[in-house]
This record gives sequence, C-alpha cells and structure tokens, in this order.
Amino acid sequence: MQKQAELYRGKAKTVYSTDNPDLLILEFRNDTSAGDGARIEQFERKGKVNNRFNYFIMKKLEQAGIPTQIEALLSDNEALVKKLEMVPVECVMRNRAAGSLVKRLGVEEGIELDPPLFDLFLKNDTMHDPMINESYCETFGWVSKAHLARMRELTYKANEVLLRLFDDAGLILVDFKLEFGLFNGEVVLGDEFSPDGARLWDKQTMDKMDKDRFRQSLGGVIEAYEEVARRLGVNLD
Repeated sequence: MQKQAELYRGKAKTVYSTDNPDLLILEFRNDTSAGDGARIEQFERKGKVNNRFNYFIMKKLEQAGIPTQIEALLSDNEALVKKLEMVPVECVMRNRAAGSLVKRLGVEEGIELDPPLFDLFLKNDTMHDPMINESYCETFGWVSKAHLARMRELTYKANEVLLRLFDDAGLILVDFKLEFGLFNGEVVLGDEFSPDGARLWDKQTMDKMDKDRFRQSLGGVIEAYEEVARRLGVNLD
C-alpha cells in the first residue's frame, strides 16, 4: 500500500491518501493537545501507543459486531483504514460525572450515572465543539434520523463491551467519545479510541489514566497510557 498525498492534519493524527481510493493511512503522531490546540506538547512513544491501543480496541468492537474502519496495522505509528464520509457529530457516552458535565451542572465528580448519559456535539474546533441534540442534526442536515439512530445504538453497544473490558483490567470507564462515518451507506465507527478520547480511572486509587493527566498537568502522561495498554494486553513491542 503506497502512501500518497496528505489529506488532513489534525491535532494528533495525519491522514494520507493511498493508491486505493477506498483506503487511507492514518498516522498517529506524538503530539498531545489541550484547549482545542492552544497547548501542544510531544511525548515520545505516544503515537505508537495510541496506534496499537486503537487497533486493539477496534478489533474488540468488531468482534462484538460493531463495524469499524480499521483494516490493518502498517507500522508503529500507522494504520490502514477505510475511507469514510465522516459525520460532523461526535457521540459522547458518560458513565460517571466528569469534565464538562461537572462544569455545566455543578454535580460531584465521579458520581455514577444510571442510566449512562448520551450526548451529541458538533465537530467544530473554532466553536469549541458545541453541544447539540437530535433536532439540530435533523434541521441542519448534519446526519439523517436513521443514521443518527444507528450511531446511538452502536455507542451504547460499544459502552457495554468496553465497560466489561476495562473493568476486567482494573479500570473505570468514566466517559468516551466516538466518531462515525459512512462507508457504502453503512454507519461505521471511525477516528480512534484511545486515552486521548476517553476518561479512565484506576479502580483502587481513582488515579486518572488518560489525557486529563496532560490537561491538569499531573505528569506521567505516556506512563499512564502504557499502563492502561499493559493491563488490557495490548502488544506494544
């Protein structure tokens, strides 16, 4: 598979075209950002860890019947993925209160949410990814009713799978975001799942094992990512 033109450069990943119009190369860089890119630092090994982590999680979700864009690992920092028509709406699943939910509602951090909360956000960095709902999606044509219902269904299904997976690894899956796209008209999970886009706490110590370590200047960012990967059984060699 031959890497061709750079199509998109995000805060932590770069997307390239290939000689196959249906496939792309997703490169995970060592960059870590906070505040919508206002603060960026590089951590050695991070691109490799997130690439391997994402491949592991996507394969677990595929085994559970959730279609994903992942095709193959190409190198330490690169994966081959299906080319999706991305939906400009993020799905966020919250099992415990944290982050923006705590700020918005003033609830106590860490309380269990029963049932879990399902939120939608418009992907727009300049507007800081504003919170939206199903009605906005329909009115502005961001995603059809049928596709949004499928995105919601797959997000809840992923939550069931991931809650068990992380619980077995001694971790609490606090919340996470998923992005979807269309491939031949089918809703498919895209982008990535890594500690960059999920909150993970140690069950015993409640230590934060995700990007909040960077956001809150707690230190030990890559060490936490590697520990989570180790517990899950992700191959980092």
